[in-house]
Amino acid sequence: MSPRIAVLLTNDDTSPFAAHFPNDGQKVVQLMQPLRADWTYEVVPVKDGVIPVSAQAFDGYVITGSPASVNDERLPWVGPLLEFIWSVHAARQPLIGLCFGHQAVACALGGQVARNAAGWGLGTAPTHWQAARPWMTPCQTRTTLMAAHNEQVTRMPEGAECLGGNDFCPIGSMQIGQHIWTTQYHPEMPLVFMQALLGYLADKLDTDTLARAHASLSNAADVSLFGQWMVQFFEHAKETNP
Repeated sequence: MSPRIAVLLTNDDTSPFAAHFPNDGQKVVQLMQPLRADWTYEVVPVKDGVIPVSAQAFDGYVITGSPASVNDERLPWVGPLLEFIWSVHAARQPLIGLCFGHQAVACALGGQVARNAAGWGLGTAPTHWQAARPWMTPCQTRTTLMAAHNEQVTRMPEGAECLGGNDFCPIGSMQIGQHIWTTQYHPEMPLVFMQALLGYLADKLDTDTLARAHASLSNAADVSLFGQWMVQFFEHAKETNP
């Protein structure tokens, strides 16, 4: 039976700008589906309070990015999501966290997320990988992905290992056991979306942040490679946690 992957949609942006593009869950499916066309994908709107009935309801999970903060106690869906992450961890079900998902995993399992005093990570950003993992083939010591965050993981949960990062965001990727892998960055985000996002933010952020973000777009994002790593991570996780 082919794996069933749930993409947990946490992006709660309902602005007209967001409505012009596929939601983040759809973006993740568009990234993975061409690589494993026989897998089944379902976008679950966690941001609307919908949570899978159990950790075993799907064979693997991807948690999307979001403009929301994992520290915002006013959001009624964040607490249930963190509890669900804990149950997925306890069941050793495969899980990938992207940006907000990376931060949510950290918070759910005892780590810490805080605002970066240096401001926004926006545009593209590198991850310098400290060690290769079995699912990281073809191997690459540095990857570039889209970045859009002003919070980041400042303390990892107990038992987590930092796989890579950069000077601005030292904990750019975490691994927990053989079943959880996270990144602060956005493999699902295409260049055209980031270009549009910077235009949308032109009157909302300072000129230096925007100038750095625009300049960074000359660095191509490793979208296809990272998508390949993601599907291979799920396969590796299932082999090591049958």
